[in-house]
Amino acid sequence: MTEDIIIQISNKIKEKRKAKGITIQELADKADVSKGLISQIENNRTVPSLLVLINIIKSLNLDMNEFFNEIDQQSQHAKVIIKQKASYQEFEKETAKGFQYKRVLTRSVKNYPVDIVLLQLKKGAHRAQTVKTDAYEYKYIIKGTVEYQIDNEKYILEEGDSLFFDGRLGHKPVNIGENDAEILVVYFFLESDR
Repeated sequence: MTEDIIIQISNKIKEKRKAKGITIQELADKADVSKGLISQIENNRTVPSLLVLINIIKSLNLDMNEFFNEIDQQSQHAKVIIKQKASYQEFEKETAKGFQYKRVLTRSVKNYPVDIVLLQLKKGAHRAQTVKTDAYEYKYIIKGTVEYQIDNEKYILEEGDSLFFDGRLGHKPVNIGENDAEILVVYFFLESDR
């Protein structure tokens, strides 16, 4: 199973949980795992073991075959992929107010998963705490002015500027501009140490 399929599985768990109106805590209780683990799985920050994945799927009262049949494995063989703007999928990566994510494309390149996302930061949007991601991150500022705090250092980026860093360092963006900011984000996921 390639890493981009694992990302699709994580996204699908979150989508199905929300559609059923189940909180992260409720799902964690049903699947007999911690709330933190469910959050990490849904936000592509960890890969669940097979047993945990099966328990989560069962806890959501989903048919195992249907769950996996909907996972897109065919796009891996396409030589040219075109994604229309209307097909970008909105998703919630965190609960920070003013952060709007849209997934453009998830793909494996030489067996390494790459996730391409558009992030809109509303004026004044910021996270209360830093986060870490098991990926290298590339950020390109499409519009606006954003301050990035990475490992206690601050960097000011404006339209046309870009940034590349190891996402395992604690980081958080703040929209310090007068308008909404838009950022192209590319996550280059690391090979799991597990």
